[in-house]
Amino acid sequence: MQTTNIVDENIKRIGELFPNCLTERLDENGRPEVAIDFDQLRQELSKDIVEGPEERYQFTWPDKRNAIRLANAPTTDTLRPCREESVDFDNTQNLYIEGDNLKVLKLLRENYLGKVKMIYIDPPYNTGNDFVYNDDFAQTTGEYIHNSGQEDADGNRLVANTESNGRFHTDWLNMIYPRLKVAKDLLSEDGVMFISMDDREVENIRKVCDEIFGKFNFVAQIVWQKKYSPQNDARYFSTMHDYVICYAKHAKASDNEIGWDRLLLPRGVEQNNRYKNPDNDPRGPWKAADLTSKTKAAGHSYPITTPSGRVVLPAAGRQWAPAISTFQNLLNDNRIWFGTDGNNVPAQKIFLSEVQEGQVPNTIWFREEVGDSQSALKELNTLMGIPTFDTPKSVGLLHRIVAISANQDDIILDFFSGSSTTAHAVMQLNAEDGGNRKFIMVQLPEATDEKSEAYKAGYKNICEIGKERIRRAGKKILEEQKVKMDDSRETLDFSDDSNIGSKVSGLEPVDVGFRVLKLDSSNMKDVYYSPEEFNEKLLFEDNIKLDRTDEDILFQAMIELGIELSAKIECLEFSRETLDFSDETTAGKRLTSNASKLKPTIKVWNVAEGYLMACFDTDVNETAIKAIAKQHPYYFVLRDASLATDQVADNFEQIWEEYSKDTIRKII
Repeated sequence: MQTTNIVDENIKRIGELFPNCLTERLDENGRPEVAIDFDQLRQELSKDIVEGPEERYQFTWPDKRNAIRLANAPTTDTLRPCREESVDFDNTQNLYIEGDNLKVLKLLRENYLGKVKMIYIDPPYNTGNDFVYNDDFAQTTGEYIHNSGQEDADGNRLVANTESNGRFHTDWLNMIYPRLKVAKDLLSEDGVMFISMDDREVENIRKVCDEIFGKFNFVAQIVWQKKYSPQNDARYFSTMHDYVICYAKHAKASDNEIGWDRLLLPRGVEQNNRYKNPDNDPRGPWKAADLTSKTKAAGHSYPITTPSGRVVLPAAGRQWAPAISTFQNLLNDNRIWFGTDGNNVPAQKIFLSEVQEGQVPNTIWFREEVGDSQSALKELNTLMGIPTFDTPKSVGLLHRIVAISANQDDIILDFFSGSSTTAHAVMQLNAEDGGNRKFIMVQLPEATDEKSEAYKAGYKNICEIGKERIRRAGKKILEEQKVKMDDSRETLDFSDDSNIGSKVSGLEPVDVGFRVLKLDSSNMKDVYYSPEEFNEKLLFEDNIKLDRTDEDILFQAMIELGIELSAKIECLEFSRETLDFSDETTAGKRLTSNASKLKPTIKVWNVAEGYLMACFDTDVNETAIKAIAKQHPYYFVLRDASLATDQVADNFEQIWEEYSKDTIRKII
């Protein structure tokens, strides 16, 4: 049970385009495998191929090929659910995943390929003090001690990327490149990615994204004012900003194309106050717009007579923007303004009622609009009660990013989630507009400093901070929503028929729960034996690791089958003798902690309302198989050791052919 090997997928695609380029070779174990005949492929592409010493534009660094290989390599790891650390595990659609984000992204690629609308990340800025993921597993122990001497609780190596390291930028690029490459696959066709970055690596992150997304899919480099007070002891300049880089999966050149549609920000009071109505026009407030443009070859320079009798011509180098016939139509429709005395240069009236409802976001985001680093730290410390995280982003910043990028039912991913500001912002926005956006947070459980307030308060790693932040933010949002609901009840006028049955905006239930999943090695044992080691007893050995639960196995099956990890899961308990899904009196009940000890019962897992059904109990008889088959699941998964007898095993396929032949069956 491993994720898709992207190299195999690429070979398959090339084979579909150029079947004559497929060949076979023997792998390291002497088994034949499909391969690409590169000499033949060169001939097919001889017009366009660039190789050898020929000069070409490229962005490269040491070990770039290895970074590409890491992105394509499969993983046999899995995600194990942790109910006790989750909130509303059975009903929530949000995920919090602990583990190396490269491996997690590869697993998510199985379930969320092309499904994520927006990705935001705040990766290490490569300051020299950051610890970045070291994906070079070829290090010797001596090299490892020399390079880092640090490791997280799960054995993931964290390597200090100090400026004294000659590979300062190289190490950072080798860390970020494969993660962005895999992350792009998760984006929907109309998806978009935002990356926070400072001056140190902004040039490199742009080049990496140009290569992965395509330069033509660059959207914007937003300047975020991160500080309020200048740093007067700065050596040269006081840095007051960071950047937010934006790339679309497909940037649209026209409205007819498939790609990211930027959403509008709400119009502010200040903007609307620019519209006045000095002439009491029944169409409402308006503002005056310039009626001229730069002079062109065939410009409009006709004279205009004002109501006061003054003849007006365009200023030097300017022309009237509308043709004379268009101007006359505007004049007849009372859309031309000559000032209160009727003697001014004419201007066109632009009505507030006719402009678009929202505001196009610009590329400079001031602290007054979205918060800054200081306000972000204050809001987190207030929520948590103590200082827990040094460099959070403000909820306002993430609120704006989510608001302009994700519709109400979209999925948002943050795979450097830190203190979980993104999750906080998603829940907050859902509470405001009644949306049902879902978040997926991914974070390495990096240890907190033992001298820190966070560690002393029981937060042993960053994940503990992130999860607690979501719990507290969710509770606060629900409390605020309850106050709004109580206030709305007092002001709602039920004597007005138009209010009956209508929803109060922003007061629909908010999903503030999350499922905790933790990256771990495969649930399956290594069962490879040499011929001299093999004997008949090995045929009957259980291939599942002893410390793994049925729910662990279920989630690995969901990953392999491409089922969303937030899908609704029911674990039902039945009598083995009266297994009947249609009988409500014997229908499955939620399992208790002691249910696994009840020998007369059988447990059946139901995922996504029958899309996947699974059974991992032992001694599963034909009655159970028939009852499950009659439910016609799309997938059915069974453990290899589950079937009660050889006779049940012999009749297994026949039962499914008779009752649900289209169900895809998997034995693990």
